[in-house]
Amino acid sequence: MFEVFKKEIKELLRDKKTLLFVVALPVLIFPILFALMGYLMSQATIEAEQKIHVYAITGSEYAPEFSEKIMFHKNFQLSDTKYKTVDEMKDAVKSGDLDVGILIHNNARTTLSEGIQSDWTVVFNDSSALNFIYKRVNDALNSFSEILQAEKFEQLGVTKEQSIALLNPIKLEKIDTADKRENLGEKLGAIIPYLLIPLVLAGASYPAIDLGAGEKERGTLETLLLTPVTRTELVLGKFFTVLVSSLATACITVVSMGFWASVAGRFFDAQIITEVMGAIGVVDLSLILLMLVPLAGIFSSLVLAISIYARTFKEAQNYMGPLSMVAFMPLLVAMMPNMELTMNTAMIPITNVALAIKELIKGTVDYSMVGMIFAATLVLAGVLMSFCVHWFKKESVLFR
Repeated sequence: MFEVFKKEIKELLRDKKTLLFVVALPVLIFPILFALMGYLMSQATIEAEQKIHVYAITGSEYAPEFSEKIMFHKNFQLSDTKYKTVDEMKDAVKSGDLDVGILIHNNARTTLSEGIQSDWTVVFNDSSALNFIYKRVNDALNSFSEILQAEKFEQLGVTKEQSIALLNPIKLEKIDTADKRENLGEKLGAIIPYLLIPLVLAGASYPAIDLGAGEKERGTLETLLLTPVTRTELVLGKFFTVLVSSLATACITVVSMGFWASVAGRFFDAQIITEVMGAIGVVDLSLILLMLVPLAGIFSSLVLAISIYARTFKEAQNYMGPLSMVAFMPLLVAMMPNMELTMNTAMIPITNVALAIKELIKGTVDYSMVGMIFAATLVLAGVLMSFCVHWFKKESVLFR
């Protein structure tokens, strides 16, 4: 078995494509992609914040303070065209001649004195995720509403302190018992497994395809079967090669991200993230990596079994797509709101590991639960590895 393992490792190290997937992608390409995505998102946000909105307002005489606030706002520019109805503004927004239309139907001061609300209409396109139009209009509206409230309270002889108490009868003091690590760990803990676990699968997929379907396609599998090595030793040698490749990809990615995060910390203010990551002890970090070992065993068994079954390299690649989707579904479950590590979620493969990693990052983990998840995942990995060995011994699979 060791001789097979050594042979496969040497062949993988000679393969430039393997080195690209296992080393180059985690060290260079992934950080560059994440940095590029962050840069593009920040640029899009800056552009959205600085965008000038062409607006039209009808009935500005009913709310002069509001109209002035919008007029002197740095992000609004008054349209030269006058619009009288909602339909006209809708057509203008759809055609791109107008960004936002505001219709003030009546005098807010008059309606307030009568004890009813004033009717206003805002027409705009809210399809963009980075759309600040409504927020800016609403901020100006809230400012005008405060003016009306202050005037009305003054007419009624209510002091400023009394008006505050009337508008907010209860003053709530918030005391958060969660520390910085727990608060930020809740967010980072959902992202890190989403990055690590797919990489464990990706690190196993390409070598497995080459060691199974690739051997068939090259015609070298028959030569291996003629050597004085049992089929069990042969498949275990291939299995441990895929396992090492999978874990190496995850470890290199973690080291790479840590390195690039430290580099980014010199140029950006990331003190909170640094404090949280620094609070993760050696034991918790070791447990995170340890949790990935049986999970990598599960993925290695699955992809190797698929590769052994496939006739060609291309057929094996086609099978890996659905497997990736199956692996992503439990991760999506782990990222759902209020999803916590319980006895029920601890029984769901992949989801349990993702939730355990999140709890380890937060510092709120139940170590007995982690031990149970590790044992359950290890048992499942052993079962799948046994199935892979049995699968490899079937002539109908090897020579289909």
